[in-house]
Amino acid sequence: MPTYGNEHSNPTSQVSWIQQLALLEQQGEACILVSVLEDKGSVPRDAGTKMIVTRNELYATIGGGHLEHLATQMAREMLISIGDGKTDNKIHIERFNLGARLGQCCGGMATLSFEPIGFNQHHLVLFGAGHVAKALVNIVQTLPFKITWVDEREAEFPDYLAPNVHKLVTDDPVGEIKHMPLNSYYLVMTHNHQLDFDLAREILSQDHFSYFGMIGSQTKRKKFDLRLAHRGFEQGTIEKMQCPIGIAIVKGKHPAEIAVSVAGELIAHYQGETLEAKRPLKHNTLVG
Repeated sequence: MPTYGNEHSNPTSQVSWIQQLALLEQQGEACILVSVLEDKGSVPRDAGTKMIVTRNELYATIGGGHLEHLATQMAREMLISIGDGKTDNKIHIERFNLGARLGQCCGGMATLSFEPIGFNQHHLVLFGAGHVAKALVNIVQTLPFKITWVDEREAEFPDYLAPNVHKLVTDDPVGEIKHMPLNSYYLVMTHNHQLDFDLAREILSQDHFSYFGMIGSQTKRKKFDLRLAHRGFEQGTIEKMQCPIGIAIVKGKHPAEIAVSVAGELIAHYQGETLEAKRPLKHNTLVG
């Protein structure tokens, strides 16, 4: 019979799947961890064996054959269903009769668990390490976010960062965008208006984000809209940029007040709420 084993040319070991899981988590890519919970009789792999299934890749193996092929199909159906919001991201357990159900000559029974991983976290790419960004990170790091915090100035970062905050010091912030996971959240609040614009242009060009917000006033927004339009961006694309950012009812110029307002908007977005329209000019005195 055909073998539907690992999709990589070099099967990973049961040690390296842990490393691969950590890498996927760092990249913000959701996956299903398939584990053999129980084995009876003759089965391809013993209890405790694991493999990782993403939408396009397969890491490690639970023994190949029809069992692994069916488990991979089920895992990918889970990924799509959970991603579309059709099912909850709960562990699913399934028992397989390898002889009667799958027609494998080895017979036996195998119980598999399908554990969704990475669905509760959103990936936030934060450009800029100024006072507002520092205040915002203190809040967002307590929410279901993995944060990539980008700035050209290493000295601006705090000495201690939470485990879900990754510092990225680079002299090419714009070039980092193409390396970020699909459907990331983007917040632009750098110290340089030209850099803000370059980042906006690249983020909108990539157009695979869940949310894109930029700190600034209505005046800044109007200027950026015109510049983007002159560079060929359609109005529908430009309007995907949230600027000004934050919840209108939360006013104030103190970094902590602004951070609370912006965090509220992020929460509203991932909870599926419709974001507010642009705030009136008189309520927007934030300086980007």
